[in-house]
This record gives sequence, C-alpha cells and structure tokens, in this order.
Amino acid sequence: MTVSDEQVRADPASAPENFAALRERLASGAVKLPKRLKQVASFALAQPDEIALGTVTSIADKAGVQPSTLIRFSQALGFAGFSDLQALFRERLRNQVSNYDERLLSLRQRNGDASRSAALFDGFCEASTRSISGMHDRLDVAAMDEAIRILAEAETIYLIAQRRSFPVTAYVSYALGKLGIRNVLIGSAVGTDAETASFATARDAAIAISFTPYASSTVAYARQVAEQGAPLVVITDSPFSPLVSEGHLWFEVVEADFQGFRSLAASLALAMTLVVGVAERRRAGGPRPAMEGM
Repeated sequence: MTVSDEQVRADPASAPENFAALRERLASGAVKLPKRLKQVASFALAQPDEIALGTVTSIADKAGVQPSTLIRFSQALGFAGFSDLQALFRERLRNQVSNYDERLLSLRQRNGDASRSAALFDGFCEASTRSISGMHDRLDVAAMDEAIRILAEAETIYLIAQRRSFPVTAYVSYALGKLGIRNVLIGSAVGTDAETASFATARDAAIAISFTPYASSTVAYARQVAEQGAPLVVITDSPFSPLVSEGHLWFEVVEADFQGFRSLAASLALAMTLVVGVAERRRAGGPRPAMEGM
C-alpha cells in the first residue's frame, strides 16, 4: 500500500539526534518528500532560526504552507510532532551563541538608550558574524580545494548571478581582473547574456550564485553553460536549490538577517577565498599575486 503525505507516521527511533544529522539526512536525499514537505525542508535549512523561534502558525505562513504540513514534515523525519522537531532547532540556536553575541547583548543591556544607528550597526554586525561563523563550521575544505583546481584550470571563468547575488560576482570579476585571470561577467544591460553564455566550453568553468527566491535567469544560464560542458561551481543556500543539480560542486551559504535584510558577508568571504586560491594555484612556484587595493 502506498503511504500518502497525510498518512506519514512517526518512528521515534529514526529521528535525527541533532541539527547536523537532520541537515545531512535532508541533503543526502535519503528521505523522499512530497512537494509540500520538500518546500518545508528547504525553508527549514535556509531559515533555521525561524523554526527555532516561531510558532506553528508564523512558520507555516513564512514557509507558504498549512500548519498541518509542519506536523507531517516532522513525522516524516521520525519525530512524534512539530514540538520535538523544534526542540532540535532550539538546541542548535543555543549552541551557536558565540562570545561575540553575548558581548553585543551585554552592550545593549548596558546602553538601553543607545541611538537607533548604534542599534542598527550592532544588529548588522551580529548578523554578519553569525553568517560567517555558520559557513566556517560547515565548509568542506576538500570541496574548496577541488573547486579551486577546477577554476584554476579554466581558460575563462564565467560568473553568473542576478539580483541580490550580483554584487558578489561583480566583485569577483573585479578581483579576477586585477589578478590577470580571464573572466566574463554575465549581467549585460543590453540583454545579451544568453549569447555570452553560449561561448562557454568544456575548457572553461563557471561560478553560479543564487539564493531564495532563486533567480530564474541564473538557473537558466547555469544550466546552459553546464550543458555546453563547462564545469560549474555553485554558491547557494539549500540542498534543495535548483542550482544544486546543475553544479559540479556546491557550497551552502546561509546569510543571517537583521530586520529582514541580509548581508553578503559570508558569500563574499567564500568568493574571495576562491579568487585568491585560484590565483595562488595558477602562480604556484612563482611570485605571489599583488592584491594591494583589492
């Protein structure tokens, strides 16, 4: 008998013991989820703090599903109900509190009458620090080394991003240019991006970056260059991103937000690691690249 979405039942013995195990299970594809449950999984991995701190109603609203879907999602992962799943996310949040966060909290408590600009600055600094710390903890160094190798061996590096992600590729293009590395920035004002992407071959490589909600043009151009044989390095925010299936390698970057605004701190840190790593690999045995003014 086929088990439908509504018929999913709990198996407590199979529930992940911590957030890392849960993320690994979802990313591995070991759990086959219907469309709506996959939508919740994508939201949970991209917005774990929302799962930890929100109510069933508020989380369901932000994830774009019915509250009952959260319960079915929890049961599909082996939890008795949503509260058990949420406890795992809350444990993750408690363990992630850094000394920096504690110092900021102490500062705000001591200076409750601080100016609005000071509070904003503290908030964005905290969000940036959380973003970088989270990426640092889960970065696969072996995958980083492989990505650098692929990009260093490419004749031309194509840079694909739109909307919020475009500033990252724009800066990568600038940095690569300063280092004498041929690159093409996909983002023409005259609308010739598809034609530009058509020049990519198996001798080249591409970096594609997109975060929720994913830019359809980025997905299309990434698919185009991949179909033309160019290996793809992806930076995105979830194993459920449409870019993951296209990428030779992919890196998960989840930027923390402050008052609904997200920085690009972690994304830029990762991107610049790739840039400098490529330059150093290309010039191995020779003088190190001059990076003054970058």
